[in-house]
Amino acid sequence: MRRVILSFLLVFLLTDASAYVGRDHIQNRIGYKQLKKILVMDQAWNPYPAYEDRTGWDAMTGEHKAEIISYGEEYLDYLWQVVKATDYIEFERSGSRDIMEKPYRENMHAIACLFCAELAEGRGRFVPQIADGVFHFCEMSSWALSAHLYKFSQARTSMPVKGDNTLELHQGDLSQLFAWIYHYLHSEFDKLHPEISRRLKSEIVHREMDPYLEHEDYWWMGFTRDRHIDTMNNWTPWCSLNALVTFMLIEDDPDRLARAVWKSIQSVDYYLNFIQEDGGIEEGPIYWNNAAGKLYDYLTALKMITGGQVSIFDVDQVRRMGEYIAKSYVGDGWVVNFADSPARPTFRNSALVYRYGKAVDSPFMMTYAALARQVQDISYEPSEDVFRFFEQLAYDEEFNSYEAEYVAPEYTWYPETAFHFHKAGDLFFAASAGHNKQSHNHNDVGTFSLYYKDRPMIIDVGVGTYTRQTFSDERYSIWTMQSGYHNLPMINGVTQKDGREYAAKNVVSRNGYFSADISGAYPSEAAVSHWIRSYKVKERTLEITDAFVLDKASAPNEIVFMTWGNVQVAGDGLVTIEVDGQKVSLRYSASDFETVVEPIALEDPKLVEVWGGEICRVRLVSRKLLKKANYKYKICF
Repeated sequence: MRRVILSFLLVFLLTDASAYVGRDHIQNRIGYKQLKKILVMDQAWNPYPAYEDRTGWDAMTGEHKAEIISYGEEYLDYLWQVVKATDYIEFERSGSRDIMEKPYRENMHAIACLFCAELAEGRGRFVPQIADGVFHFCEMSSWALSAHLYKFSQARTSMPVKGDNTLELHQGDLSQLFAWIYHYLHSEFDKLHPEISRRLKSEIVHREMDPYLEHEDYWWMGFTRDRHIDTMNNWTPWCSLNALVTFMLIEDDPDRLARAVWKSIQSVDYYLNFIQEDGGIEEGPIYWNNAAGKLYDYLTALKMITGGQVSIFDVDQVRRMGEYIAKSYVGDGWVVNFADSPARPTFRNSALVYRYGKAVDSPFMMTYAALARQVQDISYEPSEDVFRFFEQLAYDEEFNSYEAEYVAPEYTWYPETAFHFHKAGDLFFAASAGHNKQSHNHNDVGTFSLYYKDRPMIIDVGVGTYTRQTFSDERYSIWTMQSGYHNLPMINGVTQKDGREYAAKNVVSRNGYFSADISGAYPSEAAVSHWIRSYKVKERTLEITDAFVLDKASAPNEIVFMTWGNVQVAGDGLVTIEVDGQKVSLRYSASDFETVVEPIALEDPKLVEVWGGEICRVRLVSRKLLKKANYKYKICF
């Protein structure tokens, strides 16, 4: 009993998760004056071979040399695509991001493949086409995406405005990529024409480095955030990494380099101060790559530029952030996918997980990486993130020879993020109970997912293709963002509301049991005094209870279960769900509920990729208007 009370008190205090905690992990290790003295100048920190070091690159690329070169050969005759004015404008017209982003991303991928192929081969064969790509990008008015220009540029328009060098994720990716290209190939460009190198360096300085030093008003930097209200997300480590590596590769002025490195340290400390210390990635596993993963990359680069003297890989928060990706793994490629994460991501990050695990001394992460390597394979196709690609090559032989058995934890609890995971034999149960302003929020306080034999049975649908509406005040008009399409009640016919104040309370988590009062996640028109949703895992059964008191009963309550596969009403109070030959049954009182099985056709390619053409929404509609009751349901295996 005492353990339960302590668990409740701890969670009650922490699920606000809005508190800024001044941990300042990096700044507690190094000050600005000391930092200036230890920075490694003139790119001497670079652990990768020089362009002329053919022996070094042969060793680096190893047995993958021919494959890497082949990816570049595919683009030797590539026609660089123009991103037209109407492509930018389309974001404001229809909300589509793909019209502008598709040619932009294909151009970036082409230049990354050509660059890595040239490093692997070293004969100058790819240099003219790389120069054409460089010149093409230098002629663009902006390196930022239309969606980010629309939201973050001074003009607040999706069209680039000359002179407005908005710093954002993909503009930063391109800046870092071009910094690597300049570092390795500027002498080769000079053989074609010295203006190519001069122009490239000038654009990198103009579009990334100068604005980074001049501005403190970009939200992701953290300098203008309200420490008691706002939050930060994956943008901070991602953008900070891009800026840091760009300066490391280009800047020869020790004062400017020190200012940039110190600024990035402050931003990353702000990020670690804002986010939960428990290590939960509230944006979901798909964002682990660009939250924890980019943090790892940033800390790796910081360690390089400081000659190994500045490192926080021994900090528990950093280790816990890394281990989240392993703890949220279900099996056979499926993951616990709260927020904007798909249930079956297509990323291949096992090599990154291994390196992270080694850095933080987590055999648990390393064993998961070995398992993920078998499921995900490892891609040797270059991407615009060449720093990560270089690190993958550097660790390739070591990682591929690592063998160890992954053992999933039976019970995982993130007290601040309010994620609860439980694995028992063939069952994997996950629930969450935070607030409705978490990053990439879906208005889903109290929801759950259930997997049987590595197959999702009660599902979190995830998110479709990003559009203008996704990150706007229209976000919650999208059905996948609404609690009515999650495994939750509609109270008096009312769904949950967005905002930090709409949160769970009285949360209890222990092995085999999870509960929360989710009434606070609903607006006043739901007229709910309390609604305690509880889950209990028993042998081959998940028992769910909704104990509630309403101020008034004006419309039928509806209990929603999102499913897929073959869904059948098999009798009074019985629905069966069959996926890939595995079957579970949902049991409830037929006298309490009318059953509505509602197929939902899927057309969005991101959803179709995971679920196929259809999912199913099971609605248990209450037959009686009750102000107080206990609803009970069982899912049996």
